[in-house]
Amino acid sequence: MSGDHHVCPAERAGFLTSRLRSLLQNPKRILGSYIKKGDTVVDIGCGPGFFTCPMAEMAGADGRVIAVDLQEEMLEKLKLRAMEKGLLSRIEPSRADVDSLNVSLKEGADFVLAFYMVHEVPDKEGLFKQIHEMLKPGGKLLIIEPGFHVKKDEFHITLEFASVSGFEVAESRCGLIDMKAVLVKSAEK
Repeated sequence: MSGDHHVCPAERAGFLTSRLRSLLQNPKRILGSYIKKGDTVVDIGCGPGFFTCPMAEMAGADGRVIAVDLQEEMLEKLKLRAMEKGLLSRIEPSRADVDSLNVSLKEGADFVLAFYMVHEVPDKEGLFKQIHEMLKPGGKLLIIEPGFHVKKDEFHITLEFASVSGFEVAESRCGLIDMKAVLVKSAEK
């Protein structure tokens, strides 16, 4: 789901899983309040699995993580990382197309993460419709966008696209480093 927009290349995967990043963007601190044992969660734009593997730990042996990325190279790096950590059985890698996340969940997801990737998608309305379809009623979507790439007015437009697609904004903040929103799937749409 990238179109003409820039997508982080697989060659940068080492930086995406660095110790420095773990200090600055600790996955358990960022995601700990959203994921519980047994949850079905989705990591959109998973890259080499920086968030995916901790999500699999949080969801536990009875949970599952669908890891979505456009690049097969990123999914291969994710599989290796997950195998090293003994988490591969909880993770389902899924290759997205330019126009589709290629995720179909009968029972629905409890939580979806879109970390530093929504700005890369030209069809935001289409993205949010697909995420809305995959979530259970009351399911949550966490969007975090980089402040160095995305301006506040752009972020607010993104949230408008999400609202049109049936999400309610439960929380939103714009900081210097990043912008964050927690969106909840409303039952009506």
